[in-house]
Amino acid sequence: MARSLSFCSLEGKTALVTGASRGIGRAIASELAVAGAAVVVGYRSGEDEAESLATELGGRAIQADVSDPDEAKRLIEEAGELDILVNNAGLTRDGVLARMSDEDWRVVLETNLSSVFYTCRAVTRSMMRKRAGAIVNVSSIVGVHGNWGQANYAASKAGIIGFTKSLARELGSRNVRANVVAPGYVRTRLTNVLPEQATQAMLGATPLGRLGEPGDVAGAVRFLCSDEASFITGEVLLVDGGLGM
Repeated sequence: MARSLSFCSLEGKTALVTGASRGIGRAIASELAVAGAAVVVGYRSGEDEAESLATELGGRAIQADVSDPDEAKRLIEEAGELDILVNNAGLTRDGVLARMSDEDWRVVLETNLSSVFYTCRAVTRSMMRKRAGAIVNVSSIVGVHGNWGQANYAASKAGIIGFTKSLARELGSRNVRANVVAPGYVRTRLTNVLPEQATQAMLGATPLGRLGEPGDVAGAVRFLCSDEASFITGEVLLVDGGLGM
C-alpha cells in the first residue's frame, strides 16, 4: 500500500535502486518515488520491465551488470548526484556444499556482495563531500541464520551485514548513513515456485503467519532513507514477520 508523501518524505532527493526491474527492487523504487524522490531504476536484465517502471515513475532506467566494477562505476556516474543508494541486486544458485561448483560460488558472491562494494565505493566520495547521504543494502534473514543448501547465498548476505557496519563507521563523521534491511520470506517469483510443503513450513516458523510482500520491505527502506531515520546507522532491520527472533 502506497504511503503518503508527508511521512518519511524524500522530496528533492535522487535515489538509485539496483535490481529494480522486478520483485522487491521494483517495490522499493516505486515506494521511493511515492515519497518524492527522483528514482533511477538500475537493472541487469528485464529491459522492458525496467523501462516501463521508469516511465511510470517519471525517472530513468540504466542497464548495468553491477558484479563488474567498471559497470558499477558507470552506473553511479550515469545516475548523477545521488542522495540515496539502495543495493538490491542479487541472485541464488542453490545446492549443497559438497556438490556446489566454483562457478555457483563465484557468481553469487560477485553479484550479491562484490556489487555492493563496487557501487558503494563509487558513490561515497560524492556523499562525503556533500556531508549527506543514505545507503541501504538489502541482505536476507539467511545471512543472519544460514539456510540448508544456500552456503553461497548465506555467505554473500552475511558479508553485506559486516560490510555495511564497517561502512557506517567510516562514513558517520561525514553524516552519511549506511544500514541493512534483511527480509524474511517474501512473496516473489522465487517463493511462488516453492512446493506447498516448504511454504507451509515457512509460515509455521513465522509468528505473523504469512509471507511478506515486497511492499513490506519497501516501506522499511523508505524509512531508513528518510530524515526520520537520521540518527540510525549501522543497523540491521529484519523485515521477516518475527522469523528471526
